[in-house]
Amino acid sequence: MKILVAVKRVIDYNVKVRVKADQSDVDLNNVKMALNPFCEIAVEEAVRLKEKGTAEEVVVVSIGPKACQEQIRTALALGADRGIHIEADTTPDSLAVAKLLKAVVADEQPDLVILGKQSIDSDNNQTGQMLGALTGMPQGTFASEVVVNDGKVDVTREVDGGLQTVRLTLPAIVTTDLRLNEPRYASLPNIMKAKRKPLDVKTPADLGVDTASNVRLLKAEPPAERSAGVRVADVAELVEKLKNEAKVL
Repeated sequence: MKILVAVKRVIDYNVKVRVKADQSDVDLNNVKMALNPFCEIAVEEAVRLKEKGTAEEVVVVSIGPKACQEQIRTALALGADRGIHIEADTTPDSLAVAKLLKAVVADEQPDLVILGKQSIDSDNNQTGQMLGALTGMPQGTFASEVVVNDGKVDVTREVDGGLQTVRLTLPAIVTTDLRLNEPRYASLPNIMKAKRKPLDVKTPADLGVDTASNVRLLKAEPPAERSAGVRVADVAELVEKLKNEAKVL
């Protein structure tokens, strides 16, 4: 069984994002970049399936500038076997990414594709669903548990009413949620080994995919500043403020 995992390079979640002065985009100068947290969960789940003997190979793919190879090497250090970098000047929009992943799926023929449910930069939550539509593969999104057995994968999903379990026939697509697992830390020996693992570099042209975007960023702006809260001495004062100041009672 082969597992394909898609990962994305994003601003580290500990970094406070800055907007450019002209509001054209987010400022990435001298900003620490990292593996998208949801993608890290996807890599961890694939590696766990390999450790259980369910999978024989874990392949990681990332799309974007050459710097994305750093995040691919991170995934290799976490236990993936080889990487594929689709080099592009910028990260394409969700549909273009799904088209590129469809081409990779056609080449690699994986039994299971695992993606993070969304990236923490754009928060679109689109690529996994779009890939499912383009490939015709069944999909289980927002997975909090994944069990593979006898050519099927049971995906437990978090929904508004509680938990829902869907059974998919392989090959299938799974997108990961936060509660699926807790990713491991890469050890120094594995980081050194990752430098020697194979990493293929391709371009969208090699895959026959046009990555021209249909989405245009109009403006980026920081969220509005929130005013500080106040402390109240007792319930009576709280009710008084809600009634007379906030006017919500």
